[in-house]
Amino acid sequence: MAAPQRRRIDLHSLPRFSDGWTFVYTEHSRVDREDNGIVLVDLHGRVPVPAAAISTLLCGPGTTVTHGAMTLLADHGCSVCWVGENSVRFYASGSGETRRSANLLHQASVWADPEARMRVIERMYRKRFNPPLSAGLTLQQLRGMEGVRVREGYASASRASGVTWQGRNYKAQDWNAADPVNRALSCANSCLYGLCHAAIVSIGLSPALGFIHTGNALSFVFDVADLYKMDVTVPLAFAAAKEGTDGIERRTRQLCRDAFFAHGLLNRLVPDIQQVLGLKSDTAETLVHAAGQDEIAALWDPAGNLPGGANYAPPSQDAAEGDEGGETS
Repeated sequence: MAAPQRRRIDLHSLPRFSDGWTFVYTEHSRVDREDNGIVLVDLHGRVPVPAAAISTLLCGPGTTVTHGAMTLLADHGCSVCWVGENSVRFYASGSGETRRSANLLHQASVWADPEARMRVIERMYRKRFNPPLSAGLTLQQLRGMEGVRVREGYASASRASGVTWQGRNYKAQDWNAADPVNRALSCANSCLYGLCHAAIVSIGLSPALGFIHTGNALSFVFDVADLYKMDVTVPLAFAAAKEGTDGIERRTRQLCRDAFFAHGLLNRLVPDIQQVLGLKSDTAETLVHAAGQDEIAALWDPAGNLPGGANYAPPSQDAAEGDEGGETS
């Protein structure tokens, strides 16, 4: 049997992150490939979903995914995340669409440089305040002012909704013991984490290399999500809790979809990440893949990177007599 030909992906035709829907959540279903899209199959029937139109697929308990569906989703740059029931926990995710490491190398370089890291942290904190903060504030002062802003944000959402706020308190092991607003907050934040995670990996960054947060595989996801929580997920969680506990997780996800669209998060996430990291817009907004170089890594050298896919062995005696040698086929 002849070996199957390796399929090449036209990376120029991949959809941009901002072109997708925010997310699709499924549980107790089978995700399969159907033509050039996926289909969600459960006891109630089949729901076709265009793979190129979604940025994130959230797979809850009881979800199985076929190999064909996964390859199609990967080809279209859709991030696949495995989450807990009603998306209240975030466990793992697949990779995004990019094959390049330029943005990751930039992220790692500013993360490893204490002065550059401080500049990123300062931009992250300052981005949350309107009007802008005065210059010359220390990290401790910024952290303290952010604490006041968060406390006032919860208090404001409590007053607007009429829902009593007794602090952020829940245990994942005893989910139903938490009050409605804490359950709604966890569900909303999980949806936000999934969307932020998809944006991060879609432009080739690491979700683990956080600047404010550290020590977690999703540290940078938490950094980015904190830019939006007070404006997006906190108010909608209190609005969901105001309506009672019946179906609160489902209602929270529906509110998230509407709020993510209303706040234009798909259009804001990548430019905001670009801004706080100090990335150039033409680098962070979209990655342009040079034809024929998508799957060949360069070789590092102190004098400058060398082309990959080449043989750098010294010329042999045979080569000196006429065989050019050197390059691999």
